[in-house]
Amino acid sequence: MIRLTASVGGVAIITAAAIRLIPDNPTAVGFAYLLFVLILASTWGFVEASVSSVLSTLAFNFFFFPPVGAFTIYDPQNWVALFSFLATSLIASRLSGKARRQAREAIERQQDVERLYSFSRAILLMDESKPFPRQLAQRLSEVFALDAVVLYDRLEDTVYRAGPSELEGLYDQLREAALNGTTFTDPPKCRVITAVRLGSEPIAALALQGVSMPDSVLQGIANLVAIGLERARAQELAHQVEAANRSEQLRTTLIDAMAHELKTPLTSIKAATTALLAELDQPSESRTELLRIAGEEAEHLQQLIDDAIDMARLDKAQITIQPQTGDLARAVRDVIASLRDKVEDRIIEVVCPPGFPSVAFDPDLLKLAVKQVLDNALKYSPPDTAVTIRLEENGGLITLDITDLGKGIPVQEQNRIFERYYRSPSAHHLVPGTGLGLSIAHRIVKAHNGDLTVLSRPGSTTFRITLPLVSIGAGK
Repeated sequence: MIRLTASVGGVAIITAAAIRLIPDNPTAVGFAYLLFVLILASTWGFVEASVSSVLSTLAFNFFFFPPVGAFTIYDPQNWVALFSFLATSLIASRLSGKARRQAREAIERQQDVERLYSFSRAILLMDESKPFPRQLAQRLSEVFALDAVVLYDRLEDTVYRAGPSELEGLYDQLREAALNGTTFTDPPKCRVITAVRLGSEPIAALALQGVSMPDSVLQGIANLVAIGLERARAQELAHQVEAANRSEQLRTTLIDAMAHELKTPLTSIKAATTALLAELDQPSESRTELLRIAGEEAEHLQQLIDDAIDMARLDKAQITIQPQTGDLARAVRDVIASLRDKVEDRIIEVVCPPGFPSVAFDPDLLKLAVKQVLDNALKYSPPDTAVTIRLEENGGLITLDITDLGKGIPVQEQNRIFERYYRSPSAHHLVPGTGLGLSIAHRIVKAHNGDLTVLSRPGSTTFRITLPLVSIGAGK
């Protein structure tokens, strides 16, 4: 209404100005009317330009064609000029409006292409740790500013929702679209349900509400969703294959490692018993020493078997702790003693302040955790450097720091070293291991309501075990 009023007002202003300034020059007046009509057509559209064209023709006739002051024209040439002016005005306004509409449609198509591109990039950058279909629905809602998005995955028979509004009661239609490739539309609600196809086979269904979009854009969205779902399933399959390969590799590595670990005490036991059998009348001191060696190595062998059983149990089952109040420093020294073959001449310094409080912990499990971390420090630091174990109490927490002077852990790997089976690519072929030790230690500490963290830089790495000083109950 405002635009129409402005159009009428514009014709009136031009008419008044022409009567006052150039009443005897109808040609100039006609060009003024025509210019005004063209301006309206290019800025506002066909309706406003058409109204101004009709009004301009009537005003031109009434005020500037003889007889002035009447809607009649005596000269036939003036009839031709008048209708030519009206036709030119209408055609120009129509063409201008069409050009504006085409420009607007081109901008909308460009925006649609940009949104499809943004959606395709979002698919490539999605987090693999979260459900992929849910992320697809969420990104689709954000990129296209939709009120509601519902994605039905036929393979999983699961519905994923996104957007500020809720679409309820669409399960049957979504399932029908995913099974038979049908499409449902509800124009008043700007809602559409379409099948998502991979090739010619429907694999899912998609419900969108909030924005009306061309069929080409809708089909482009469906194709990108199909590609995203297929990519997610391909990645999942790749992870399963990788896990299977890693499991097989782990099995082989564990067997090799266990064989190597068991071989040392068995060799010592065999050597001691062979020496005893070869010379039965040797002095009692020699027999006692050989028997002591055999006994110690048998105890070492028993410890290895117990550790292997513990590792296997902790790797696949929930951890239940049985806390006892005890001396944590004493437990640390017991761990060092159990690693005497690996310690050899290494300097391991234990720093514990006097009057250190007793702590509630599961002796067997926490010793295993400390052993895994300490063994890691010994393996990844030079033989001629010391390893420091420092115990402190601060603000109701007990901290146990194990620091080595190795080359350090790269920053990008520090968040992954507690993952099961993860081993640094730089040390994979240099230091034997299974990638389970730190993961098991982390789970044990977490079961104690504590935490295991790492702080590493070139030349120094500290693993910190944090435990609550207060008594704890059973955990998982």
